[in-house]
Amino acid sequence: MRLLLIWICLIGNPGMLLTVTNFIAGTPQKENHQEYITYQNKIIPLEIFSPVKKALEFFPELKDVNISFELKDKISGSVMQAQPKVFSLFVDAKEKRKYRIKITRELDFGNQIVPIENIPTDALVGWIGHELGHIMDYLNRSSVNMMHFGAKYLLSKQKVIEAELTADGYAVGCGMGHQILANKNYILNNEGFDEEYKSKIRKLYMSPEQILTLLEELN
Repeated sequence: MRLLLIWICLIGNPGMLLTVTNFIAGTPQKENHQEYITYQNKIIPLEIFSPVKKALEFFPELKDVNISFELKDKISGSVMQAQPKVFSLFVDAKEKRKYRIKITRELDFGNQIVPIENIPTDALVGWIGHELGHIMDYLNRSSVNMMHFGAKYLLSKQKVIEAELTADGYAVGCGMGHQILANKNYILNNEGFDEEYKSKIRKLYMSPEQILTLLEELN
């Protein structure tokens, strides 16, 4: 029960009681009359359909997996975040589990606001690919395992590192090395991101050098 409460309060949607209908229906909330496209059991905002579709092409295993891509005004501590839908986690078999990928609508660089769809294509595709790597990691986990995973992710920095490296590894292994590298370089070489965020990326994710090394090994 304790793990369940942790998951619902911290890993799941904090406004779950207000959006339970959307969880049951498996559809995202429509914010500001957001337009969506349905594609291969996915619900995708119109403005990011092209990069999402391109990223999905690297993950044929996810073709029939139900994933809702949701643009959000703000995601605490992240630009993107992949999660199982809370209701689905407890009522669906893992083969039928539904997922959501939350994506920040705009990047605030202080003197400039950049809509997420306007960042370089390869960097955006790589960012989305990293989140799809997380879903690849979730596919074969039972609901109990997912709750344990969520609790450990919250409580252990080492588990966070393992999860992020695993997601990058899935994406690179699926052929997205160029895009994952483009994403890391976009963040680390962009003056718009503050040093705290860049430091987080350096500590928790594959470095450009590690990505290049992995690409050499795979080739």
